[in-house]
Parts: sequence; structure tokens; C-alpha cells
Amino acid sequence: MIGFNKVEHIKGIVIIVGNFGSGKTEVAINLAVNRKRSGIDVRIADLDLVNRYFRTREARKPLAELGIEVVLPPEKYLQADLPILSPAIAGLIRRPSQLTLIDAGGNDVGATVLATLADSLQKKRVHMLQVVNPYRPFTDTVTGCLRMRDQIEKASKMTITGIVGNANLIDETTVEHIYKGYDFVKALSDESRLPLEFITASAELLPEIDVERFSCPVLPIERQLVPPWKKAVQLKK
Repeated sequence: MIGFNKVEHIKGIVIIVGNFGSGKTEVAINLAVNRKRSGIDVRIADLDLVNRYFRTREARKPLAELGIEVVLPPEKYLQADLPILSPAIAGLIRRPSQLTLIDAGGNDVGATVLATLADSLQKKRVHMLQVVNPYRPFTDTVTGCLRMRDQIEKASKMTITGIVGNANLIDETTVEHIYKGYDFVKALSDESRLPLEFITASAELLPEIDVERFSCPVLPIERQLVPPWKKAVQLKK
């Protein structure tokens, strides 16, 4: 797996956005793990105040065992109707780690919480990455992806700076799905003029994949957000 660890350029304050079902939270978790394994300090903030399932906080324990702090708004704010910039999140922005990840909620509804951070982040160097799974409704066309980008940017009052390809059909994913997914997000990158920062692939599939086909890094995914009847991949340092 070492040969695929090529996302060293991802650092600073990085906001992960995307539509519901894009897999953005799994991407955020695995990016945090990948960069922590490379030796840098990583913290991740869970700002998903919309979805009650498959959130970063569900992986809090294995992340903590790797030395990755998960920052949450206070319990009383977690189900709040209005997004609130809590002192914990404000402190994270004022004193960011080498990599500070912010996992926002899905779609434009989930991204509204970012509008409360816009002023605080104005003088910071921030990357906001749109996670795209071309096998999901609403992002299965370039037009749909661009529409989703526009909705998220308007809701968050921030600008998306890059694309992450997360092509998968969960357990049904094949190598061909990864190849076709890459072709899709590469076309999206060309159309939107946004850089394709990296794509993802299941760690189990990676040995079968020809990474020379890609012009961007590949982030291995070790699934942490799984239904109750399945076990998450055990993370190792």
C-alpha cells in the first residue's frame, strides 16, 4: 500500500464537501489516517449537523488510537437547527494543525454551517474539496456535478478549489468502475478547470489497479463507516 501513499500535497485547512452519498466522510477519515501515518499532526472536525448516520464521530475511537483528535461541537449543538461556531471549532481554525480537516454535511443544506466559518477563514489559506461519486444520483453527469458545486458554494459562501474522485459501488465495486470513475472526474476537472487532487480506491482492490493510468494520486480506502452487520477495517499505525 505504501506505493499509493501520494497525497503529501494535502495540508493546511482542508474542507471536505459533497452531496449525500458521495462518501465524503469516509474520504475525510481515510485522508486523516493516511496523512497521520506519514508523520504529520492531524485533527478533524465533524460539522455534519444534518445526517445522523455515517459521520466522522462514529470513527472517533479508532482515530484517537492513531493520535487523531476528532473535534465536535458541544452535545447541545449537535442537533441544532442553526449552525453554531462553537469555541472548539473556533480554536481549531485559529490554531490549525499541519492538516486540519473539516467534514461538512452533505449537499447545500449541510454546507450552510460553513457560512458561519466564512469570516473566520477569510484570512486563512483554505482548500475546499468536492467529493464526487459518479455512481450516485445527481452527480452522474458533469452538469449535475457543476450544479452541486454551485449550490454548495452559495450555501457555504465559500469557493470549491479542487475535486476528489470517489467512484465506488461499495461491495460491488470493480477495477473497471475505478477506471471509468477516473475518466469521469478527469472530464469534470477539465470542464470546471478545478484540479483533480486525488481519487480513491478500496485498499483491497489496489493491487489489481494500474495506477499508471492516473494523472493524480490514489488514496487507499479502509472502510470505517459500515452498517451494524459489518466490521470496519482495523486501522494500524
